Amino acid sequence: MSDHRPETGSAESDTGDRESGDRGPRNANSVSGNAFHGPAAFQVGDHNTQNIHHHVAHTAAATVDPLDTTADELARVVGAQWQEEAGLRRLLEPAPLPVRWRVSERKVAGRVVGATGEGAARARFEPLPGLGPSTRERLRDGGGLRELHAVYGGLASGRLLLVGAPAAGKTAAAVLLLLDALVHRAAQAAPADRARVPVPVLLSLDGWNPGEDTAVDWAADRLTRQYTLFHGKGGRARARQLLEQGRISLFLDGLDEVTGKLRGAMVSALETAPFRLVLVSRAKEAVLTAKKARLGGAVAVEIQPVRPVDAAGYLLNRLPSTPSPAWQRLTGRLLTETGPLAAGPLAAALTGPLAIALLRDVYGDDDPVDELLDTARFPNRAAVENHLLDHAVVAAYTRRPGHPRPRYSARTAERTLRYLAARLTQEGARDLRWWHTSGWTDHRPRLIAVWIVSTVVCGPPGVVMAWSLHATPLVGVIGALSAIGGGYGVARRVAEFSEPQPLSSAGWRDIFTPDTVRSGIRQWLFVGTGLCVLLPLVLDPGPPIWLLFLVTLPIGFSELLVTGRGHKILSGTPFLSAGSGRRYDKVREGFARPQVVDTRSVGPMDVWRHHIGLRLFLGLLTGFALALYIGPIIAWAQGPLLGAMFALTAALWTGATSVLVGNLAVATTLTAVQLHFEEGTPVRLMHFLEDARRRNLLRATGPFYQFRHARLQERLAARSAP
Repeated sequence: MSDHRPETGSAESDTGDRESGDRGPRNANSVSGNAFHGPAAFQVGDHNTQNIHHHVAHTAAATVDPLDTTADELARVVGAQWQEEAGLRRLLEPAPLPVRWRVSERKVAGRVVGATGEGAARARFEPLPGLGPSTRERLRDGGGLRELHAVYGGLASGRLLLVGAPAAGKTAAAVLLLLDALVHRAAQAAPADRARVPVPVLLSLDGWNPGEDTAVDWAADRLTRQYTLFHGKGGRARARQLLEQGRISLFLDGLDEVTGKLRGAMVSALETAPFRLVLVSRAKEAVLTAKKARLGGAVAVEIQPVRPVDAAGYLLNRLPSTPSPAWQRLTGRLLTETGPLAAGPLAAALTGPLAIALLRDVYGDDDPVDELLDTARFPNRAAVENHLLDHAVVAAYTRRPGHPRPRYSARTAERTLRYLAARLTQEGARDLRWWHTSGWTDHRPRLIAVWIVSTVVCGPPGVVMAWSLHATPLVGVIGALSAIGGGYGVARRVAEFSEPQPLSSAGWRDIFTPDTVRSGIRQWLFVGTGLCVLLPLVLDPGPPIWLLFLVTLPIGFSELLVTGRGHKILSGTPFLSAGSGRRYDKVREGFARPQVVDTRSVGPMDVWRHHIGLRLFLGLLTGFALALYIGPIIAWAQGPLLGAMFALTAALWTGATSVLVGNLAVATTLTAVQLHFEEGTPVRLMHFLEDARRRNLLRATGPFYQFRHARLQERLAARSAP
């Protein structure tokens, strides 16, 4: 295996390595060093790139375990996912910011000897191949990211708590530890050794109720929804097997974002989890949780504050060789600070990587950055942090040389992000579930708009059809009233999305599987053949055989959707929705696709595009199916013109209903248009959210977004207009 890497780019990173010592074995392909990286400043190792290779050795006599293949593919997908996310968070840039950790002295875990397995304690997990056991001696001096990976892979208990102050870089440390773990796994040449190294997967704890689901059940469900590798036949079962055999290790973030009682229940439920575990939390919430439930056998390590001298070195590495006088004064002040106790407001603020990143984002090479030294304007740490947070959005949407012009103005971006932050804070949430935005506004304007449009678009064909049958004023009035009533029925679907909806998603490969297609064909042939046999006994002459098989095609189509993951699309559709959903839960595994070709992680934009694309198409196709169901028969019995009118009317009304039923993306899009007029947010709200993620103001966690940091959300919410 070839793994080429650039040389380390700064003497400072070498110094950081020497200070942390050379404790514990190190694989040649692992990522080393104690480092925060990039303008957005979180942590990373000395190297600015990571080439993660996964390979499987094949021999003629060897039998490949299917779980080995699944684990290797999961490692590839997780690596691609977090390489991209780390790049967006600017964690993989050169000139690192050193970071250190120590065993926490807070009362958040038990005795260290219970985690290391020394003495009479029994080791629950063997050290990973290439790593030695973690001992009290090795833990005593702390270290950097390299040592953190050695602790993760060598703990006998397999339980690691990663705690720290707000904005200390805990989540970024977890991301980089995950990437280190993937590099270590890929470096194992022997398949047997690689199989012993679990695939690290980072999940948010949001949405787990330990009273209803075990840790394995919940994690298997999350893996099934988040990675297409586990879609299809037996996907959930494979996820469970990997978890139960300890071949996946979970990095769980967001413990501090759930309620206190739920935190305790989660920690208790994780006590017996059969996999390695890294739990990320703010230190304060971890202490409160430990008073009710303590994760047995865990070691708690705490991210240490950034030293002023390290912050100054990081900033100087990104400045010209001769910085401006303003930058010289600021970095000079940092270099004279002797420690946290003697630190001024600026140095106190720059003990966290978030503030350091914001400082470099907000102030250019020639900007008056030394204004932050004015203790009259910035008397304390909070004043400095708030000033930087207040300018974060403007800095992100300011055009930079060599980069394309931002799609949105800084004013629009800040107004939108303030509104979103205020809504989330009002709900006490960190996760931005885009499919819940329909409940943020009064649904009546959307209902009236959909009512008018559906009546005007779908109503006229039916009115014309009725008038052609009986050209009387009464028929015209009844036809018009029917169109208005039908439009209201379609519009009422809009009101359903004012309440929180569960997120359902499936790709076309999960709906049109070989088994569901065969089931649909069998149903079509059965019904069509039955009509060919029975109708001649009743009608003389009966319809031609080709017509009977034509009009029964929709029966096969509905069978395909009813028995697969598209069953909700048929909900409420006349004739086609019979049995929809009843058999789905029982046959889901049996009818799902056995293999998925495009294995990848599923993000918010992927899910939204699925709903706006595939489900919109299938909704329109459902309308066409009903038209085909009744149109040809009426055309044969009453004439082609009347049949065409019936078909068009059925297609329009059924298509309109099916498109709105279960289509969360349509409801979200309608809400975005309404918010544009009411709040001044962009019409293409989902595209704005994705753009904000790429500008490192938001981050993606599974199918939903979060603000880059809780402090940014809090500050934007505080500054939002009433």
